[in-house]
Amino acid sequence: MTEEAFGHAVRTYGDTVYRVALHALKNPADAEDVMQTVMLRLLESGRDFESEEHLKHWILRVAVNESRKVLRSFWRRTSVPLEEWRDGPAPEDREKTELLRAVMGLETKYRLTVYLYYYEGCTVAEVAAALGANPSTVQTWLLRARKRLRRELREEEEKEEPGYVRPQIVP
Repeated sequence: MTEEAFGHAVRTYGDTVYRVALHALKNPADAEDVMQTVMLRLLESGRDFESEEHLKHWILRVAVNESRKVLRSFWRRTSVPLEEWRDGPAPEDREKTELLRAVMGLETKYRLTVYLYYYEGCTVAEVAAALGANPSTVQTWLLRARKRLRRELREEEEKEEPGYVRPQIVP
């Protein structure tokens, strides 16, 4: 891989790798470490990729694998996460803040699936390849994640409006 191609890959996919790792790990410092590890592996690989899609797939796959490796580490299993993402600047839109909080509260497989599909615009097949799962499994995870998010957001809405009674739709 040429220096120019590597620079292009870092500029194009660096933020994506960071965000994927952040959604997986919920810790900005660990996400930065994963991003650096992925880019170092890319540089050391010396590979020439067939296309931009092949490069993107490879980078996402390595990012997911490195994130999983951090999650499995002894240090991660024996320490308490600080969840620094809550201390960061909140989105201006209250609904987006609630949605982000609900997404970050999902299990890792659902959180990563939702992030890759909705935030990064990957197809089900691309998400499946990145996560090492079958496309039908990814579709199931998306359905379950949406169901959990709906339930969570509904509960939040009802907590805020205690006197509110949701109208029943009669068929």
